[in-house]
Amino acid sequence: MDDTQLLRYSRHILLNELGVEGQEKLLASHALIVGAGGLGSPVALYLGSAGVGHITVVDHDAVDETNLQRQIAHNLARVGHPKAESVRDAIAAINPDVRVTPLVQRADAALLDALLPTVDVVLDCTDNFAIRHTINRACVRHRKPLVSGAAIRMDGQLSVFDAGIEDSPCYACVFPESSDLEETRCATMGVFAPLVGIIGTVQAAEALKLLTGLGSRLIGQLLMLDGRDMAFNAISLPRNPHCEVCGSASS
Repeated sequence: MDDTQLLRYSRHILLNELGVEGQEKLLASHALIVGAGGLGSPVALYLGSAGVGHITVVDHDAVDETNLQRQIAHNLARVGHPKAESVRDAIAAINPDVRVTPLVQRADAALLDALLPTVDVVLDCTDNFAIRHTINRACVRHRKPLVSGAAIRMDGQLSVFDAGIEDSPCYACVFPESSDLEETRCATMGVFAPLVGIIGTVQAAEALKLLTGLGSRLIGQLLMLDGRDMAFNAISLPRNPHCEVCGSASS
């Protein structure tokens, strides 16, 4: 690190848990963020401000005025612009040293297979079950840690899945691809604006801990937030040995 970086990241360096070594790990890391909306906004801003050296942002959508109630990486001047590029510009305004690669496209299996060998952590900030399962399958194939968040109405949830840990469940262990879960979108159901900020910030924190070697205690846990009472609860998530993605039958 040069003198400018030592000053910029001094509050991290002062932490016994991070120090110079931890900050250097962040500077050398590559994070993949899928989704540049309500969750992806705080995730990207905190990873960027914290000095994650390379951030790839994947999102096919453009900024709309209805996004601005909660998607804090965007602004009125960038309405109509691709969200991935808007996030790049927002990070550059805070920390121009970070390399941001915006990909204005959907995160399909082919793209993820091309990207994952180069990344250290994946953050699922989407609101679509099909894409979530595509991301999960790719993370299991490439044995990459996945930080998954969700928020709708007044409720949020978050978990960390790590296929590199023997007993860690994957997303499909908890939400099987074959289940008939109802798809709910904030466009039709609404979402409390600060809720995505809370969940996205926790996602960023867990990713930073993974990247610096602190690890995550949310691996194998589902953290749930009731925004009405601001109450957090956590439940254990055992690995499903019959999971169609990570179970013994699938390997």
